[in-house]
Amino acid sequence: MQIVSSAADYLPDRRSLKSLKEAAQGCQGCELYKRATQTVFGQGPVAARLMLVGEVPGDQEDLQGKPFVGPAGRLLDEALANVGLARNQVYMTNAVKHFKWEQRGTRRLHGKPSARQISACRPWLEAEIEVVHPHTIVCLGATAAQTLLGRTFRLTHHLGELIASSWAKAIIATYHPSSILRAPEPTDRAHMKRQLIHDLKRAANAA
Repeated sequence: MQIVSSAADYLPDRRSLKSLKEAAQGCQGCELYKRATQTVFGQGPVAARLMLVGEVPGDQEDLQGKPFVGPAGRLLDEALANVGLARNQVYMTNAVKHFKWEQRGTRRLHGKPSARQISACRPWLEAEIEVVHPHTIVCLGATAAQTLLGRTFRLTHHLGELIASSWAKAIIATYHPSSILRAPEPTDRAHMKRQLIHDLKRAANAA
């Protein structure tokens, strides 16, 4: 019989961002740890009023061990600056803490985590929310939104809406910066970036 593990098996008894990050380095709650360089845990102040949740670390995040440090992170920093926020004022993390990738030539391309992998990693995100206790959570992309708001949540139906939740006073779902970078048309990229900035501003005002 297969033994099903999850991050819940690795959570420390006493929880702080420091103890959670240290414990997460040894997490083998799903198979993604086998091919990842390291666990990429969240980063930011413990009392941040605004928490940003993405999907999964990318190539540069996996190598550096920090969230949102690749091309998508640079776009996110630019969007935050547009609303008067700096990276060190918000808490940034991902729904899944290990990089899922496929080899394409010399490049490691991002792969979408499975429902099982998202579920296995969810206890880390829940613990981060518990410790940081943010006023507002911004879900960057559908995976993050569905992790916290249920698998039936549709980003296209609720883009930019402030939603009451047991996780925080408000949750807002918007585009993931990487999806903006992948949009084929410049006009689409510009529109999506404006939406991201609008939603971050709305989240900041709510916080």
